[in-house]
Amino acid sequence: MDTAPARGALKIPLPVFALPCESGAMNQDWEDRVTAAWSTFGTYPEQDAADFRAVIDALVAELPYDSPLAPFEQACAWDSTGHSDKAVPLYREALARGLSDVSGYKGRRAKIQLSSSLRNIGQAEEGVKLLTPELDAPSDELDDAVRATLALCLSSLGRDREGLSLVLGALAAHLPRYQRSMANYAAALR
Repeated sequence: MDTAPARGALKIPLPVFALPCESGAMNQDWEDRVTAAWSTFGTYPEQDAADFRAVIDALVAELPYDSPLAPFEQACAWDSTGHSDKAVPLYREALARGLSDVSGYKGRRAKIQLSSSLRNIGQAEEGVKLLTPELDAPSDELDDAVRATLALCLSSLGRDREGLSLVLGALAAHLPRYQRSMANYAAALR
């Protein structure tokens, strides 16, 4: 089976921290099918983005009508195909339906992705308000994504020093040397 992306595949860059939306909680079979759908994302040519969203919509149709996973997956599909404006209300709906209660991890992802989308549509201040509390949330593998996205929102608001402080602080932990120096430089920029 050839798994190479099709010629003319969607070329919408996904941030490194934005893993495909791999929702779950309904059952393992459903989770596996969602993961499989997202694994094919890169094979859809840009002009066929609606076809990819239809695959996600079909999977979402299997969920209970009030599931927070449904708008989350749909938001991810719109976002990944370059439509932040259509993703924003769906991320909000997913969070309002209790996505964070169903999965704290997916709830945090939704906040990161919503903040990024808000920035893309000119509402970076709202993204800052949404992500700032996440700096004090329990630590997980999304910490750097929170900082990176918050830094972008801050930069969009002309607050580049604060944003640089966040990304330097996040980077410092990954450096083989100079961790202390970089952490101190990050603190000095605040």
